[in-house]
Amino acid sequence: MKRSRVTRCLSFLFVFAVLCLCTISAGFLPSAMAAEDVPAIDYDLLDIYGKIVNLHGSGVADALVEVSVNGHPVEVARHGNGHGEELKTKQDGTFQARVKVPHGEMEGASVAITAYKTSYTRESLVISHDDIARTSNGYVAKADLAIKRSTSPAFWIAATVFVLAYILISFELLHRTLAAMLGASIMLVVSYTLGTINPEYHILSYESAIAAIDMNVIFLLMGMMIIVGILKHTGVFQWCAYKSYQLSRGNVLVLAIILMLFTAVASAFLDNVTTMLLLTPVSIEIALSLGISPIALLIPEILASNIGGTATLIGDPPNIMIGSYAGLTFTDFVVNLAPVCGLGIIVLFVYSKFVYGREYGKAKIDDVPLFLAQLREEYRITDSTLLSVGLIVMTIVVALFLSHGYWHMEVCIAALFGAALLFTYGLLTKRIDLLQLIEKDIEWTTLLFFMFLFMLVGAVEETGLLDIVADGVLRLSGGDLTKSICLILWVAAIMSAFVDNIPFTATMLPIVAYLTEVIPGADSQVLWWALAFGACFGGNGTMIGASANVVTLGIAESAGHPIKFVGYMKVGFPYMLISVALANVWLLLFY
Repeated sequence: MKRSRVTRCLSFLFVFAVLCLCTISAGFLPSAMAAEDVPAIDYDLLDIYGKIVNLHGSGVADALVEVSVNGHPVEVARHGNGHGEELKTKQDGTFQARVKVPHGEMEGASVAITAYKTSYTRESLVISHDDIARTSNGYVAKADLAIKRSTSPAFWIAATVFVLAYILISFELLHRTLAAMLGASIMLVVSYTLGTINPEYHILSYESAIAAIDMNVIFLLMGMMIIVGILKHTGVFQWCAYKSYQLSRGNVLVLAIILMLFTAVASAFLDNVTTMLLLTPVSIEIALSLGISPIALLIPEILASNIGGTATLIGDPPNIMIGSYAGLTFTDFVVNLAPVCGLGIIVLFVYSKFVYGREYGKAKIDDVPLFLAQLREEYRITDSTLLSVGLIVMTIVVALFLSHGYWHMEVCIAALFGAALLFTYGLLTKRIDLLQLIEKDIEWTTLLFFMFLFMLVGAVEETGLLDIVADGVLRLSGGDLTKSICLILWVAAIMSAFVDNIPFTATMLPIVAYLTEVIPGADSQVLWWALAFGACFGGNGTMIGASANVVTLGIAESAGHPIKFVGYMKVGFPYMLISVALANVWLLLFY
């Protein structure tokens, strides 16, 4: 029996060895025969590299590049972008290829490259023989080419889908995440269906859509959501509201000022949407206890939140987007924006007294000490240990925010690090419910909205809509820095008052980047500060101007205190004009 098994094994090994020999022979024999039957062709190798850019100097990704020698197309032997036989540019517009040229044709030859992409014209560049260098391995040439924009069907489709998605988002006709997802998916489907049949309909590739997503913004928001979500369970925000009333000693105007100041400072270091989400229910209860309209506390808090959020890199989503895109640090934002925000808050104190002074005078509290005792009992710290650890972690995170420029570290790393530390502590001590934090405290719809929004903006950038807007702004400003500052600031403010400032900021980022490069004196980054002031301050203009407005007024409406669009605008729009004018004067005086 054992002998039979050994025989079978030996037979199997023999057959396997024969098959291997046959396979190896099959691999070698044809090439050997081919070598005898077909004479070898002698080639020279030409390495050609360069960059395809638009008229603004930005690299054009996925542009098709063709190479010809003496007017005859040549075969691309290899290149490093993985597009098969087609030579396409990388995300930064660069390309590199090796082509085979029949021996002898490179002597005195001229080399031409042609670049083309949807929404661009087909452009060619001829490289003379004098610009082609001889190397030990062959020849090498550099080819940089600028291609012009053109309005293809892809441009009109992308612009139409973008505008429709913008309308759906701004006027809340459809949930903003769903609207952005619908727009992004339509553009991708059109690109891979009609765009496959006719390249003129290709809007953007899947790779370009993914590359358009700024993960620094996504991870920063996620990290801060986790930190704030954990701190929320300690009762610290409700306790701060109680301390605000205690400090005011029953004076409602002083209480409103303290609440505005606290909201502004909290919004500077936390997401202002989260700050208002936590403070709004507490403010409503305090207002009702005082016998005044909650609107008299909520609207000043909204205005303070948007002003305070402007002061830092992480305070308002537009700032996060600007900082990530332009490579600006936390300190840059504080130094250049915080002074104006401080002045804006002082003006807001006076403005609130002027608008709501009569309402504040209606407050009636017969027994202030008893009311304080009730607030102290209701709004107390529920987990002092978790709060202590959370404050230590927040200190570390803020310190990393302030010094991230020195470490050459993205701010999202600091936020994720702090979130991981606090999350780990909460899980190990069983103070945090993992599922509750993931399902309720992380706003997945907001994160998805940003991702799809970046795809939408990437699509209109690919097809040239942003270039048209940039050229229009540049043409109106005439290349003058003062006009550019005023134009960007006020256009951003008015637009952000009536549409969500997040998609508007995303649209303006490449435009301001281009203007910063071409306008003399703009290297001080002043145009970025104009965009930040306009987008953030402008959000105060109407109830749909910023996400914090929508969240706060939604909670107030569900609590039985609705605010009409015109009613809010009567208070918010004049203050928006005042704060933007203040920022305008500051920018012109100090830049």
